[in-house]
Amino acid sequence: MNILLINHYAGSLKHGMEYRPFYLAREWVRLGHTVRIIASSQSHIRAQAPQLYGCDQLDETIDGVGYRWVATPAYRGNGGARVANMLAFVTRLHLHARRLAAEFAPDVVIASSTYPLDIWPAHRIARCAGARLLFELHDLWPLSPIELGGYSRRHPFIMLLQAAENYACRNACAIVSILPKVRDHLEAHGMAPHKLHIVPNGADPAEWLATPPALDGIAGARLAALRSDGKFIVGYAGTHGLANALDTLLDAARLVADQRIAFVLAGGGPDKARLVRLAMERGLHNVHFLDPVPKQQVPALLAYFDVAYIGWQRQRLYRYGIAPNKLIDYMMAGRPILHSVEAGNDPVAEAGCGLTVAPQDPVAVAHGLLALFTLDQQERDAAGERGRAYAMAKLSYPVLARRFLQACT
Repeated sequence: MNILLINHYAGSLKHGMEYRPFYLAREWVRLGHTVRIIASSQSHIRAQAPQLYGCDQLDETIDGVGYRWVATPAYRGNGGARVANMLAFVTRLHLHARRLAAEFAPDVVIASSTYPLDIWPAHRIARCAGARLLFELHDLWPLSPIELGGYSRRHPFIMLLQAAENYACRNACAIVSILPKVRDHLEAHGMAPHKLHIVPNGADPAEWLATPPALDGIAGARLAALRSDGKFIVGYAGTHGLANALDTLLDAARLVADQRIAFVLAGGGPDKARLVRLAMERGLHNVHFLDPVPKQQVPALLAYFDVAYIGWQRQRLYRYGIAPNKLIDYMMAGRPILHSVEAGNDPVAEAGCGLTVAPQDPVAVAHGLLALFTLDQQERDAAGERGRAYAMAKLSYPVLARRFLQACT
């Protein structure tokens, strides 16, 4: 089968996030399919941009997966320049739909760019090729900018996004959702019940079964020192942004008086500088900040954690479910997890791999941490192993890629 996957922000192990398109495509190639990913040259989440050297496009193959990088204008932030970048990408695909259909001869075309505007060029390519059309839903747009960003439903761009989501619900042959509780929302916008397939985010088991590279540099030295001092390490690894509710973790750290507990926050992000200042102003000597580590060293980083923490803001949007990558990493690392969330689903409870407490509630987080701290080591290890087994059985990309293919046929 020839699969054409349109994902504006698709990355690779070479370029960095977003990894999901690459992992799925690589598994499909291993199963004997031919896959081409079409992505924008510009993305705010990639660590390394593809180098087009002034060309309109660039073709390359990464681990058997074909990529076509399409030149689009640069942007920063979430303002008009980003909207212009989106429109440039989908417009170019729409104008070249016949050529792309003839060149790739896809059997399946997948629209998968987080925002739903790519459904229109994807449908045109699919019609030209006589291919099956799939829509992959990552986040709910336009509901996310409405509920998280405060945009009016009557904003012109929001109305355009809503028209695209409605079009996808009505015209896609199947819809694959990362979020598990979206059925009612999508059916309200025109989706027939039989179209929905749930395929959450996942992990590549090979990255976790192999011996990880040692955690070197300052991060390795500081964690080794904490371990040699007998500290119980509560760790967070990932982006430091407002959505991650790390203020709650710092507030909980102030409430935890036991000096044996150390809090480690590894990563970067727009909120990190403020969090570092906040910890210093409050005299939180039990809180330690580390720089981001390379992806291949994440397993070694997580191995130092006695408990892995993930927190969320209290948002109604999460009623449709969550599927965070870092939570899956914590599971694959076999770490017991403290999950501060209120959502339509709870993978930690489903897997029995830790505790879930209320979001943005420092007292609840502190009590949860102390509950895990006072558990026997064997009980914490057993919780971590339950999480690893759950992720291997249900959240590994070899499993998820096959599940996704069921929607393609």
